[in-house]
Amino acid sequence: MGDLAQRILGRTRLSVTVLGYGAMELRGAPHWHPKAKEMTLSQAQAALDAALDSGINFVDTAPDYGQSEDYVGRCIAGRRSGFFLTSKCGCLRDAAPPPGSVRPPHDFTRAHIRQGVEDSLRRLNTDFLDLVQFHGTPTKQQLEENDSVEEALALQREGKVRYIGMSSTLPHIRDHIAMGVFDTFQIPYSALERDYEDIITEAAEAGAGIIIRGGMARGGPGGLSGPNWDAWESAKLDELLDGMDRMEFLLRFTLGHPHVHTVIAGTADPDHVRANVQAAMHGPLPADVYQETKRRMDAAGVVPA
Repeated sequence: MGDLAQRILGRTRLSVTVLGYGAMELRGAPHWHPKAKEMTLSQAQAALDAALDSGINFVDTAPDYGQSEDYVGRCIAGRRSGFFLTSKCGCLRDAAPPPGSVRPPHDFTRAHIRQGVEDSLRRLNTDFLDLVQFHGTPTKQQLEENDSVEEALALQREGKVRYIGMSSTLPHIRDHIAMGVFDTFQIPYSALERDYEDIITEAAEAGAGIIIRGGMARGGPGGLSGPNWDAWESAKLDELLDGMDRMEFLLRFTLGHPHVHTVIAGTADPDHVRANVQAAMHGPLPADVYQETKRRMDAAGVVPA
């Protein structure tokens, strides 16, 4: 079937595989996340090797993800030249969300941005990050009051990071796009979560690279946070599968958005990694199936914001 396709990640000009590896599932336990599971070094090694050996060249992690950075640094540092390594900043490592929130706290002061990146470099056993992304969707005001972006730019000038991105959501993402300083945006999107469908286009047309999370609805039916599966049923999307399973269908739908550059998929199971790669190698859904999916989801009330 050939190699995994690649796309240019916006103005970074990096050629990234359309499927990236999300290392959140390597967080291990104990960890505050309810899906955290025990993780050994050999298990992490197997998952990461499966990703790189399958041709994936984009690895996404974060200090928020428990032992993930440590495992990435120990398992694949010897293959550093073969992939693009991305992490996050603003994170308070392993800090649990406060009561009533699903989002862990973050600190966007200049000192913490610098310390966080330098700690990530040490854990990841690397001299530089290809991309550091602001985590936790800070407001424009937070970023400006703390000179957060200026600190990231200073780290870039020092060669510790190559590009600066934002993991962003509504209501702040349009402010982030308008700031014109972020090389990439990491955005949630799938056939079952279409709020950002038009915003993806806005960000890409402004020159940013587009990284998608949740492109397979966060793990499928029954997943802890998978949204809108009732809408899948009411839209009768199973009628469009044509031999695909639901996860392949969702991934190929996401890849059909003309401005998506890479979709990060997280799993600690090497077989799941390889299955995701095989699905991505089939490419986007046929154009008529893609349009019919959007039509049916429109009718089911799952529409762009």
